[in-house]
Amino acid sequence: MKNHTNPHQSQADIGAFEPVHPERFAAAQKSTWVSIGINVLLTTFQVAGGFFAHSQALMADGLHSLSDLLSDVLVLYANRHGNRHADANHPYGHARVETAATLILGTFLAVLGVVLLVAAAMRLQHPEALQAVSPLALTVAVFALVAKEGMFRYMLAVAKRVRSQMLVANAWHARSDAASSLVVIVGVVGNLLGYTFLDLVAAAVVGVMIAHMGGKLALEAMAELIDTGLDAEEVEAIRQTLLNIHGVRGLHELRTRKMADNALVDAHIMVDPKISVSEGHYIAESARHAVLKNHHVMDVMVHVDPEDDMQAKPNAHLPSRPGLLAYLAERLGDPGLVDNRVVFHYLDGKVDAEIYLVNQQSAERADTLQARCDELVRDDELFRVIHVHHSHAQN
Repeated sequence: MKNHTNPHQSQADIGAFEPVHPERFAAAQKSTWVSIGINVLLTTFQVAGGFFAHSQALMADGLHSLSDLLSDVLVLYANRHGNRHADANHPYGHARVETAATLILGTFLAVLGVVLLVAAAMRLQHPEALQAVSPLALTVAVFALVAKEGMFRYMLAVAKRVRSQMLVANAWHARSDAASSLVVIVGVVGNLLGYTFLDLVAAAVVGVMIAHMGGKLALEAMAELIDTGLDAEEVEAIRQTLLNIHGVRGLHELRTRKMADNALVDAHIMVDPKISVSEGHYIAESARHAVLKNHHVMDVMVHVDPEDDMQAKPNAHLPSRPGLLAYLAERLGDPGLVDNRVVFHYLDGKVDAEIYLVNQQSAERADTLQARCDELVRDDELFRVIHVHHSHAQN
């Protein structure tokens, strides 16, 4: 089956930039700019507030907000370039730009989290140097919590509406930020109550949360980049869709792989081996369109098999049409055989043949030729069955 995009379509042909999914592109741009604005404010207030209020936890949360700001810039880049149309160098489109961006973001967060955790652990080694924090830190932490939770709910709603994996990842990143701000509040309150070490403990917990979220995003992106398939439930649903198509007798080698928010599907379907090529193609097209209609799939490649080639004997060693025609003419002693219509079916390591005699030839000749064919296939290494057809309706 052909790809439904033109791999040789250049950007000049479609304008300087026209996204494949305009609604998703616009929603991602808007929500990301909102996130950028909020994170600029949060980074400024948290880092400055943490510095002047002597709160390591609040400063760690500020660095978390700074990482969000950097990731938002990365999302803007990935959203723009990931929405480009397919071209000669990227025949499946640019959707995996989002995946690569998610991998970079996840790796960055994991490293940042580990750095914050180590820094907090080292400071805890010197309890005599710990300082009491100012109540200002609590005010800033509460403000950050409210802002991040609101941003999470807004971004997740947008991500679900446009079905973007990268936006979902960014939304849950905002939720992890809200959770980290909650941890900061607990640490600051504990510090204000006299447990000065709790501020650093909160900073360490924030580091663990950041590292965990980053590691999870990086692993999910890596799984996609190495062509991990869809989950078993979705694969089974696609299998049933293909088997429900009229004319599909069986199915094997069903393979899937994720492509950002979509998937690519390859399948081998079995059809009646004696139907025409065009009917087999029609069945394959019907199967392809059914999967595209009923599943979140970008493209489907359907291969038509006349038999289960996982079980049947291979046919690649058999001669092609000219060789088979010459072989039949010689073995049957009938050089004129090539003037007739002959159909070959390559099945289970041998060939089934159908010979259609022209109108002028008699039924008696057809019977004689059939008798020779029956004698030939008794111990022939190439042919399994040969049927001779004679009808005045034949052209």
